[in-house]
Amino acid sequence: MKKPLGLIILVVLISTLATFAFAAEDGDQKAILVTGASSGIGLKITEYLSAAGHYVYAGARKQKDLDSLNKMPNVQSIRLDVTVPAEIEVAVAKITAEGRGLYAVVNNAGVAIYTPVLDTSDEDFHFQMDVNVYGPFRITKAFAPLILESKGRFTTIGSIAGTLSPPGLSAYCMTKHAMEAFNDSFASEMAPQGVTVNIVEPGNYKSKISSSLHNRQVKQLQNSGRELTDEEKEFVASDANDRSQFKEPDEVAAAVMLALFDEHPKARYMVVPNVQEAQMTIGKAMREVVQLNADQVHNFDRAALIEMLDRELAAAGGAE
Repeated sequence: MKKPLGLIILVVLISTLATFAFAAEDGDQKAILVTGASSGIGLKITEYLSAAGHYVYAGARKQKDLDSLNKMPNVQSIRLDVTVPAEIEVAVAKITAEGRGLYAVVNNAGVAIYTPVLDTSDEDFHFQMDVNVYGPFRITKAFAPLILESKGRFTTIGSIAGTLSPPGLSAYCMTKHAMEAFNDSFASEMAPQGVTVNIVEPGNYKSKISSSLHNRQVKQLQNSGRELTDEEKEFVASDANDRSQFKEPDEVAAAVMLALFDEHPKARYMVVPNVQEAQMTIGKAMREVVQLNADQVHNFDRAALIEMLDRELAAAGGAE
């Protein structure tokens, strides 16, 4: 199916603006670490930073991905599994020894478990937490001395799933909700040190996160000697396991460029491909406010809530 011309033009425009708006000037090339850079959002971020003239340390696990990343201009691949402390330690030593410093870390590496709570194995749950929660925690602590020295930035790729929490994605949503709290708290801790911490929260964009994780689960089943059920075979072939139907994540990469380089960066950037996902996410956040406020001793009436909203809009520069 051919993409609509208007969509192609929009994507090209976003890419061009993001690349040139934050292009490295002479002597101002920034060194940035991107984890999970082999595909999807991580690869797109790497492409944007590379095109803008910045130097990217692109983290990946597989040799073929490392070799592919090294072919890009301004990119040096780094063998980096965020669940392996020894690899993180080697990456820190290597980047430090090269003497460029490090302006920013983009915590992008992530996986997703698509299983209802009662069907989620301890092994899968641990794997989900190890990559999506402990991973950014390990990376952040390990590279913090370099970022503190440069007074740079930490940007994490979250997800609107951290707000929406749909059924069947409990473990994944838990990790993304955890990153919300982590970034808010860590941002307050780092602000006095001159370091910016923020989060980019995409909706549904093209990636390999579904197929990669499901392939892992299939291998686990095969190793156990059990055959796939008809339901599991159906999932393998379903749209839920195929994210190629979604838009390329150019808009996400453009938001990351803002998070990294804007003079006045926001604490969080929601990036969604359509108004429906925006409405669902903002609506869910509003429902949570209403639920928190209802039937408690110190609740606020409608006028007070609107006053609070107007105050926040004004602070964000969004009030008319």
